[in-house]
Amino acid sequence: MAKLGFLGLGIMGYPMARHLLEAGHNVALWSHTAAKAGELAAKFPGLGKACETPKEVAADSDVIVLIVGDTAMSERVVFGPNGLMDAAKSGTVIVDASTVACSYSKSAAERCAAKGIEYLDAPCTGSKPGAESGNLTFMIGGKKDVFEQIKPLLEPMGKRLYYCGGPGLGMHAKLTQNLILSNLLQAFNEGLVLSTKAGVDPELMLDILDNSAAKSGLIAFKAPYVFRRDFSTNFSVKWMHKDIGLMLDSARDVGVPLPLTSLTHQMFQAAIATGHGDEDICSTIKVLEGMTGVEVKKKEA
Repeated sequence: MAKLGFLGLGIMGYPMARHLLEAGHNVALWSHTAAKAGELAAKFPGLGKACETPKEVAADSDVIVLIVGDTAMSERVVFGPNGLMDAAKSGTVIVDASTVACSYSKSAAERCAAKGIEYLDAPCTGSKPGAESGNLTFMIGGKKDVFEQIKPLLEPMGKRLYYCGGPGLGMHAKLTQNLILSNLLQAFNEGLVLSTKAGVDPELMLDILDNSAAKSGLIAFKAPYVFRRDFSTNFSVKWMHKDIGLMLDSARDVGVPLPLTSLTHQMFQAAIATGHGDEDICSTIKVLEGMTGVEVKKKEA
């Protein structure tokens, strides 16, 4: 089986790495929280190996997947001291599943290529449920032949793998998807606070939405969490806020105005400022609820 590396064992990374081990691959593991790597490796004796640094992972791997929080983290584990580039061999493939700046994805591919190393930007979507079930969707940017080469290694983690084009284009696709998602969520927040304040039962309003042209898979999934006031994290406010900032940066680089997205960015900032940064993105509704003195929740029996 393949000799793989995996960096970043957070809310999505841990189950993603677990699926690779369940598929029978040898996986060298590293995380900022060292105990997570040790714990996962112990569950798969003979296959999992906990490493102390990204450099140690690279020395033991032919294909390396990483999923970390932001651009600075990715750059640090790939190019920083004791990073992957300190030990990666020529021909190694680095698959960055993090959501980072498009400009960084392009420069990372160039810097890796100069040392004979392949770099794919491969951000994924599906949040915690998709990671747990192995049903993530990946959007890949980079060389197509390299993608085809490592595609079978991604399949334990995700069933939909989209090749989007050259370096950075997987990231552009991911940010576009999150742009639409975050703006849809803001529209839901405004609409449901308005209807609830006016006196319409939230569950009735959702049923109307589900049977109209405004039907949305995102809203159908997130609304029940809001109604029962469950804001446990599948995808946190702070990380989506970061992604919206990357959307705005990308739009500036290519000359596209994003007026709605700019407002959504500020509303997510308001949610962070009022203490909801680590909660799920559906908690952003609390900003408007606080302004209007209403809670969008299930009626008591």
